Amino acid sequence: MTPVELSRTVLRAVRCAVDEGELSVAVPVRAVVTPPGAGGCGDYATNIALQLARPAGRPPRQVAEILRPHLSRTAGVAGVEITGPGFLNIHLEAATATVALVREILDGRTNGHANGHANGHAIDSGHDSHGSHEGHSSHESQRAPYGHTPTLTGQVIPLRIPYDIRAEVVADSLVRIVATQGGRAEVGHVRAGEAVTLRPVPAPEDPAPLGADAARWALLHPAAHDRPRITADHLAQRESNPLFRVRYAHARARALTRCAARLGFHGEPGDVPGDVPGAEVLVRELAGYPHALSAAAAQHAPDRLARHLVATADAFLAFQPTVLPLGDEKPSAAHRARLALAEAAGTVLAGGLSLLGISAPDYL
Repeated sequence: MTPVELSRTVLRAVRCAVDEGELSVAVPVRAVVTPPGAGGCGDYATNIALQLARPAGRPPRQVAEILRPHLSRTAGVAGVEITGPGFLNIHLEAATATVALVREILDGRTNGHANGHANGHAIDSGHDSHGSHEGHSSHESQRAPYGHTPTLTGQVIPLRIPYDIRAEVVADSLVRIVATQGGRAEVGHVRAGEAVTLRPVPAPEDPAPLGADAARWALLHPAAHDRPRITADHLAQRESNPLFRVRYAHARARALTRCAARLGFHGEPGDVPGDVPGAEVLVRELAGYPHALSAAAAQHAPDRLARHLVATADAFLAFQPTVLPLGDEKPSAAHRARLALAEAAGTVLAGGLSLLGISAPDYL
């Protein structure tokens, strides 16, 4: 069960409780489902009980107790716990959760930024008319790329920036990131009497000599309040360079697909046991990608996305040695499931890099 499917499941639980007279509330349009925070447990958590407490006229924990059995009866849900003031923490059946997650990611590959081939963008978009991103055209498939949600649908977010290269690059990335949540960011330079809405700490020197990809990473990876480092370290092809690890992980994912084809098999979503080295962490990072995107959009912080890509790449690099058969071993259902998980990781990495305006080469 994917986060999107789980969100619908939570709403169905609310509807059931309303239909059975246990709650007297309007069923919300959307239920927020995210990986559990500090003090939480399980695979996902939702604050729907806190959201409904006031209109229901009941304490949040009481609302959570009403919703828990409706959620627990859902296929694919292994258990539901209540923590804190009324958070519902949902445990999914491991095989079901992984298969659905991988399938959702791979099914969205043909759309938008999740197609596995990111396009680079110029480092300097130094003009007043940045335009805005209108989302995907009507001829595209109805299935949204993984991580894209309607959270900001109908919202226009003005970004007024100073004449500064870092502000330009951050705003350029935010146009695409905000569009993944259904919103539209409109970027313009500050004019007399206007307030600045986006002012990251400027770079200490011109990043252009690093080249477009490394320069953008140098400006986007640090948080807005941190001064970026403009050094040749961003070009180093070694483990200490986060940009290299992210792009290398994507290239390795693509290489695994090519190698598997030569061995006569392809990826197919299936159960990947948690005891496979790196698998559990990788699944967790992939499941957290939609939350990273929504947080980056809401907080105007592309660094949230950049850091999540690093964590995903590190998890993938720990997992990828398990994907292909070794020696005389024949490809099995386990190898096909691991390859599909690897391909899902490559898709997320490529999509995230594209949103940052950074290329994701198939060979590195």
